[in-house]
Formats: sequence, C-alpha cells, structure tokens
Amino acid sequence: MIIKFDNANLNIETSSLLSPNKTCIFFLHGFTGSSADWKNIIPFINKNFIPISIDITGHGKSDCPDELNYYKTDSLIEQIKKVTEYFTIEKFTFCGYSMGGRLALSFANKYPEKLKGLILESSTYGIKDETERVLRRKQDKELTEFIRTHSIAEFVEHWLNKELFDSLKKLHEEKLNKIKNEKRKNKKIGLINSLLGFGTGSMPCLYDELKSLTVSTLLITGEFDRKFTDINKKMVKELPNAKHSIINNAGHNTHIEEPKDFINAVNEFLINY
Repeated sequence: MIIKFDNANLNIETSSLLSPNKTCIFFLHGFTGSSADWKNIIPFINKNFIPISIDITGHGKSDCPDELNYYKTDSLIEQIKKVTEYFTIEKFTFCGYSMGGRLALSFANKYPEKLKGLILESSTYGIKDETERVLRRKQDKELTEFIRTHSIAEFVEHWLNKELFDSLKKLHEEKLNKIKNEKRKNKKIGLINSLLGFGTGSMPCLYDELKSLTVSTLLITGEFDRKFTDINKKMVKELPNAKHSIINNAGHNTHIEEPKDFINAVNEFLINY
C-alpha cells in the first residue's frame, strides 16, 4: 500500500489485519535495502504482533524525490511518524537494521512516548567526533560520485565488496544473487540523496541522549562484525533498559546470515519486554 507524505509516496508492506489486542512492529531496512529484506523474517514473528515493513524514502518502491530535504533526519522522522499513525494510536515497536536502526533511534529520541520497544540490528548512535564526522561525509560524497558514474549493478558489487559484508560470501550463491537483484532495483538519485541527507556523518549524533532513552531496547550484532559489536557494547552501557545479543557465525547482516537466531532473539525480547 502507499501512504503519501507531502508530494512523496511511501510504500508499506503488511499482510496482517489490524487488531486492538496486538502491537504493531515496524521494520526498517538498511541502505540499499527495501521491505523485501524482511520477507523471510516477518512470517516467524510472534503472532501477538502485527509486522509492517516500510520502504524508506529513496529505496524500494517508495519515491525518490530530487529534493534533498526529504532525506534529512527531521523529514524522515516525520514520514515514519505519519506511517505509524495510519496504523495505530497505541504504542508500537521498531525493528531497524543499520540505517533503519539509526532512523528508529532518531525517532525514539524525538518521540519516546510512542514506543513500547526498540530493536536495533547492527546500528549506531552516529559519530561523536567532529573530525570523524567530516571525514565520513567526505567518504559518503565520494561514494555518491561512484554511483553517478557507474551502473547500479556495478555499485551493488562495489558496496557488497566492502569488508563490512565479507561474511555474506558464505551464503549460497543463489541466495546472494537474490540479495543483489533486490538491491539493483534501487534508483541512483534515491541512494545518492540518502547518503547526503542521512549518512552516518550527517545525522545528529545521539550518544549523549542515550541515557535518557528508557524504552526497552534490544541491540543485535554479529560476532564477526567487530566494529558494530564494539559500538553496541558502548551503547548498552548508556541505555538504561537495554540488552545486547551477539549472534554467532554472523557479520553485519544477522537477519540474513543467521535468520533463526535473529528471530529467536527478537521473539524472546517481544515476549518479555
């Protein structure tokens, strides 16, 4: 289904009927991803929850506006807020991967009263050091130039060849090709503007706000993803009501590499929070 925000359309996927006795859980994908990333996870989510996946602006079947403002933190938060309000007036839960986790955390910082729970997979609070923030923005701008001067297929190969995704290479070739094919459906302008508007160096750093975020939170990282596991070890110490689950035999993308363990961690959290 489509939900309109200003002049842009957001694509939403759900197969569950709304129920006043069930809590909505909204799934947010990562950079280059889409709601399709969750199709092997959603059927196994605890049946007391209504799973709803969102194509973030610039991705999947959602619009890819030329205007950069649609991709900035404040606009993305309001877009997601409009989607959640379409489905429920009750408290809900987010499950966000990487970029989607940064968006979920940004939303939680602005509207903590709306959340029942927060699940952040392989995500971060942003970059605190200003020198590092400037460097990351420079790197993201260079990446946008690569996108501009290459085909989407070439960019997907370039993106997945980053060390961060090395553990994806252990997947069966057919499964890896399906992942690549989904990512190739994205449009250049959507990916470029996502990097410029909501890259890790562009979003406001939320480290100092973590201590005031009391919502029940589950942090998930893969054991091979040392960078984000270390980041989340810091996060869990700052968040007042958080647990950190490390998935064995997985890297950055735990819900694709080890889906059963990811589902078990999520459902255990949902049952007990």
